[in-house]
Order: sequence, then C-alpha cells, then structure tokens
Amino acid sequence: MSHGKIALFGCNNLGLGAAGRLNSRQHRFFLVDNDEARVKTAVDRGFDAILADYRDDEVLRSIGIGEDVDTIFCFFPEDSENVFLTISARALAPKLRIVSVVESPEAADKLRAAGADKIIDPYEVSGRKIYEIIKRPIIVDILDQTVYGRHDLKMAEVEIPEGCCLDQRRLSELQWKERYNLILLGVVNRERGKDLRFVTGGVDYKLSAGDVLVVLGPPQEIGAFKQEICVH
Repeated sequence: MSHGKIALFGCNNLGLGAAGRLNSRQHRFFLVDNDEARVKTAVDRGFDAILADYRDDEVLRSIGIGEDVDTIFCFFPEDSENVFLTISARALAPKLRIVSVVESPEAADKLRAAGADKIIDPYEVSGRKIYEIIKRPIIVDILDQTVYGRHDLKMAEVEIPEGCCLDQRRLSELQWKERYNLILLGVVNRERGKDLRFVTGGVDYKLSAGDVLVVLGPPQEIGAFKQEICVH
C-alpha cells in the first residue's frame, strides 16, 4: 500500500476503471479533472473527485502535489495534456512517482523527457486500447508493477509458432510471473475467431500453434520470452 495519496488525473474510462480497482485494495486516492461533467460522473459513481485546473501550479499544490500525494497517474486523452501535467508536477515534486499513458508512440519520449517515471504504451497491441484492459481485475497487477516496478511496461502480441513448447499446453500450467516475469492479459484463439479473450474468470485455455498471446511486461522480458518459445 502506498504511504501517501494517489491522484488519478482524468475522470474517463481509464481513471474510473483504475479507481475501481484501487478502491478494492484500500489505497488512499482521489480523481482530478478539469471537466465538470466528468467530475460529476465520478462523484455519482461514489468516488472522491475534484474539479481542478491542472495547468495552474497553485491548484496542483492545493490538492497535495509536493506534499502528501506521492503518486499520480496521467490518464488524460491527449498526450499534450499528460506532458504538460508531467512537467508541472515534476517541477513541484522531484520525488513524485509519475505514471502516464500515451495516445501515440511518438509521445513516449516526450513524456520521459518531461519526467514521467513509467509509461503505459498500448500501441504494441494492434487495435486495442488501454481502457479495455483497465476495466478488468488484472489492473491490480498492472498498477502494482507500474508504480513499484523498475521498468516501463510494454504490451505485445506473441504468436505461438509451430513446434513451440507452449503448443497443447494449458494456461494453468504456465507460471507467467515466476518464470517469465510477464502478465498474460489474453489470448486470440485461432479456433474461436479473431477476438481477444481476456484471461479472467478462471477459464483455462488449451493453447495451439497459431494462437496469439497478449502479454504485459518489461521490453527485455518480452524479447526473451519471444526468443525462448521460438527455439523450442
């Protein structure tokens, strides 16, 4: 559990989804947005939400940036908003943990230069938005690894090749965190169509060559995993 408060900037699908998971883990947190309607939606759903202009340093100070807030998530829909917020927050609090999503791959370098500690980049998963994942229970692991981990997280699609050691193995047999240091988000099963099926609810798939695994983890771990399954 974080010792300080967590501020989630953006009362959208991302922010509300993350807030739902944080609430279940008893973190101290609140949502922030500069849009009155979005703040009202958050409040109506039972969350502590503040209407505030993130572009004003005094406002950021007043909500705890630089004092009792030790982690922020930047969930605004525009990269420019998240970059501006990151710059402002980092200037006010050099030790603040800053986690941000990116809407375009090119913005990742800007966010790092602005001072973001961790970046969630959903664009290595073709056609999938981060909000599709944030609403699932797996967000607890994502939040924990993002805030307290040592690496930027990446998502990638990994196809199981012919003759792979994973062919005909069940998901329950694989130790994703222990063996691979990865989180398995879902599977595109070739026999069931092209839709991504999230790994929730205790469903135990039997993998086959041609299936696509959607994984989350440090880039070097994803690379090592791809190399391992391709040589077996």
